[in-house]
Amino acid sequence: MTMLLLRRAVQTTVRTNHCRSFSASQTLNQRKGLVLGVFEKEGEEGSLHLTEAAAGFDQALSGKLSELLKISGPALKKGKSRIFYGIHKDFPCVAVVGLGKNNPGVSGTENWDTGRENIRQAVSAGCRLLQDLEVNHVEVDGCSDTQSAAEGAVLGLFHYDQLKSKKKTKVTTQLLGSADLAGWERGVVFAEGQNLARLLMEAPANHITPTAFASTIEEKLAPHAGRVTINKRSQAWIEEQQMGAFLSVSKGSEEPPVFLELHYNGSPDSTQAPLLLVGKGITFDSGGISLKPSPSMDAMRADMGGAATVCASIVTAAALKLPVNIIGLAPLCENMPSGKATKPGDVVTAKNGKTIQVDNTDAEGRLVLADALFYGHTFSPRAIVNVATLTGAMDVALGSAATGVFTNSDWLWEQLHKASVVTGDRVWRMPLFQHYTRQVTDSQLADLNNIGKYSRSGGACTAAAFLREFVTAPHWAHLDIAGVMSNKDEVPYLRKGMSGRPTRTLVEFAAGLAHHS
Repeated sequence: MTMLLLRRAVQTTVRTNHCRSFSASQTLNQRKGLVLGVFEKEGEEGSLHLTEAAAGFDQALSGKLSELLKISGPALKKGKSRIFYGIHKDFPCVAVVGLGKNNPGVSGTENWDTGRENIRQAVSAGCRLLQDLEVNHVEVDGCSDTQSAAEGAVLGLFHYDQLKSKKKTKVTTQLLGSADLAGWERGVVFAEGQNLARLLMEAPANHITPTAFASTIEEKLAPHAGRVTINKRSQAWIEEQQMGAFLSVSKGSEEPPVFLELHYNGSPDSTQAPLLLVGKGITFDSGGISLKPSPSMDAMRADMGGAATVCASIVTAAALKLPVNIIGLAPLCENMPSGKATKPGDVVTAKNGKTIQVDNTDAEGRLVLADALFYGHTFSPRAIVNVATLTGAMDVALGSAATGVFTNSDWLWEQLHKASVVTGDRVWRMPLFQHYTRQVTDSQLADLNNIGKYSRSGGACTAAAFLREFVTAPHWAHLDIAGVMSNKDEVPYLRKGMSGRPTRTLVEFAAGLAHHS
């Protein structure tokens, strides 16, 4: 039943491979809508500049759209929208959205491409407005950047209601006109990747167990079987690998752990060193014996956000046929209290032979990642990026504005940052000082302690320092996504709920590596 629900959920994600102009007639049982964009005219307060598609639509109506925009209220500001009814026979509803200034470029203070971000926000607002009117097919103005327009449409319309009897109107989208259809299709694939991560993170923990998670990813990768190898490693294999840190977390749960290993071979050069992505896969985190407070504990169904974004990124890379080799590792388990669970003060031995004093069983993510990171070195990767909803301290530090990045490589930081500027899903560099290393290596009983010597001080930084003890590669980055795990209303084109961030940034980063010598 769980797999059937997930299959249906994935299939309802918005996709299109088509485009059209204004000549098609209304189809029976299909309510059509149109989203058009307008820019603010430079140097003229209150004046608007129609996009190319909007201007063509206006011309077909002998200037009626321009006239209505002038008499219906003040000029549309960025992110605002206005809807008109009955002005075109093919489209009973036309939403016009404000795009802000035309091509404002990259903002040095905001660390993103403002024009692209404006398009995502505006298009999503227009699509949702039409969805609320129960319009089930929307054609979208490319707004001079069809990839961003597609991302805004597909991300903005996603809503997790698979387990509800009353559902939102399912909306299909397509590009208006034929300009840069390839960009539109690329944007759809990018957004569908993030929506897959959102789907996995939002689903209840009794539906997404470690086994169900692995099976869902296997199903999503099935169309790309020629380029992808999938290994779902059992508990017996994990024990053979002597992953004592990982097993110390999983032992409290009745659900068996799974070590999911994905190999995407996209490069024509089979000898090309792979990019290694490692994602924390705690499918439910109760805290273990160090039990979390009950308020908001339900959100810990998304503590596998690292694994979700990593696996969704590989699914997306395969769909895009990126010419790069990628290996994905996802140690999947639950962190539960029981008579078998690890106790505070227990000492466990990681795969690399280091002993760890577990003083807080709720600092479990770093334990499962430690063994996965060390194992990943066997593939001699060109770079290692691990992703995890690791610390509440990261949320305190940056909130939901950006993913925190801890890295030993300036080159790797530059690649991740460049990708995030394009996607608008930002990253921010954090410190990896020896100051923090000393706080995790000063342990009473073992080589390492899984919490910092000074408890909560610099918690995100001491967690990163702990992970560094299991990394010898020269290009490694740890992405702490705890702050960006969910969305309230901070990112306008994502509805309230689990965010799936930073999937698109990971994909853009991998695409950039494909062209980097």
